[in-house]
Amino acid sequence: MTPTPTAIFFDLDGTILDWQTGMEESWRASCEAHCDGSYEPAELYAAIREHRTRFWDDQETARTGRMDLNEASREIVRRTFADLGLQAVERAERIANDYRARRATQIAPYPGAIETLAAFRARGLRMALLTNGEAANQRRSVERCGLATYFDCIVIEGEFGVGKPDERVFRHALEACASKPETTWMIGDNLEADIAPAVSLGMHAVWVDGHGLGLPEDAPVRPHRVVRAISELQ
Repeated sequence: MTPTPTAIFFDLDGTILDWQTGMEESWRASCEAHCDGSYEPAELYAAIREHRTRFWDDQETARTGRMDLNEASREIVRRTFADLGLQAVERAERIANDYRARRATQIAPYPGAIETLAAFRARGLRMALLTNGEAANQRRSVERCGLATYFDCIVIEGEFGVGKPDERVFRHALEACASKPETTWMIGDNLEADIAPAVSLGMHAVWVDGHGLGLPEDAPVRPHRVVRAISELQ
C-alpha cells in the first residue's frame, strides 16, 4: 500500500526542470558562432560530445565539474581542442562560455511540473527541494523558475556542503519538514543519488524514468513506483 505522504521531497534537474532540451542545439550553435575556419563546426561538435561523455562518466571529474559548470564546459572544450591539435585556447573558452549562456536561458520546467508542485502545496504537504551542484547556478534556476515559493526547505549541495546520495541531505530535510521517513516521498530521476538513499532511510521512493527506458537490470535499487513525469503523481 502506498503511504499517504505528509511531506514530499523533489530532485531538481531531470525531475522538475528539463535540462536536456536544447543542449545539442546550443553546442552546435556555439561551435558555428565562433568558427574562424580552423575547424569544421560539425566535426568539432562531434568531438565535444565525445569528450563531454568521458568527462561526465568519470566519477571524480563529474563531482568537481558539477560544482562549477562554467569551468567544466571550458575544460571539456579545451580538451577537445587539444585532442584536435587546435591551439586557440581563448577561442575554446569563448565557445564554452557561449554555450553556457545559451543553456541558462533554455532550462525550463517540464510541462505540468509547476502545476504539480502547486497542487501538492495546496494540499498542505510539506515540501523540500534537494539538488546537487554549485550554489549560484542552482539558486539561479530556482529563482528564475519561481520555485522557492513551493518549498519549506531547499538543500543545494554547494550551500549545504555535501550532496546526494549523502544521507545527511535527506536527514536535514526530514528534520526541516518535521516529517518521518515512512510518511515522506522522495521523487527523482537518479537511482543512485535520489532513490537508493531514500529507500535506505525508509522513505517512499518514486523514480522518474523520463525516457521510458525502464529499470536497468543492474539497477542498484528498486523504487516503489516509476513515472515518466511528476505530473502523473497528482
